Amino acid sequence: MTGAADALLLLVLITGLFIVWSGRLAACVRAIAVQGALLAALPLVMWAPGGDVPVAHLVLMSVGALAVKAGIIPALLLRSAREAGARREVEPYVSLHVSALLGAGLVVLSLWLARVLVPPGPVTATLLLPAGFATVLLGFLMLVARKYAVTQVVGYLMLDNGVFIFGQTLAGSIPVVVELGILLDLLVAVFVMGIAIYHIGREFDHIDTRALNSLRD
Repeated sequence: MTGAADALLLLVLITGLFIVWSGRLAACVRAIAVQGALLAALPLVMWAPGGDVPVAHLVLMSVGALAVKAGIIPALLLRSAREAGARREVEPYVSLHVSALLGAGLVVLSLWLARVLVPPGPVTATLLLPAGFATVLLGFLMLVARKYAVTQVVGYLMLDNGVFIFGQTLAGSIPVVVELGILLDLLVAVFVMGIAIYHIGREFDHIDTRALNSLRD
């Protein structure tokens, strides 16, 4: 099933580039939900055919990732964006066109990194390492290039998705309880971020994080 896994990872890369290019908040959140759904299917596609990882482990990992990454978290972010009255990123630190070019460059860099770095475990998909590197780097790009809190949270989620991709090299060696605990930590972190977005929007009438620079003791 290497071909199916590579197809999923290619779609993950495409959604990552779309998020970097898009300035519409709702589109970015929906794209990160699609990316989460793709990643939820990745463990089943990669490991189920070989039987090296227990099926119950794979099902719990995939269902947990689907519920958190593609369901609960995007719903929280969309609600936060609606309540803050934000629809589109205005004047990001790095323009959308430049961000798209930088994103393409990061994908190329990721392909090179995947060739020179040795993974800690077996890699059953050709695009696993490039997609992992690219998703992490694109997440960092979103964190530093955008001003709105919602898109910065999307960048944080992309960063976590990249870590999730790398974690597939260790599938089976990490207890499922630990993996579900990591997903719970992610959910709590985004829930707290959603509360912060709400209060930023209520206090400043927008969710531009530069407004936090005006806070004083």
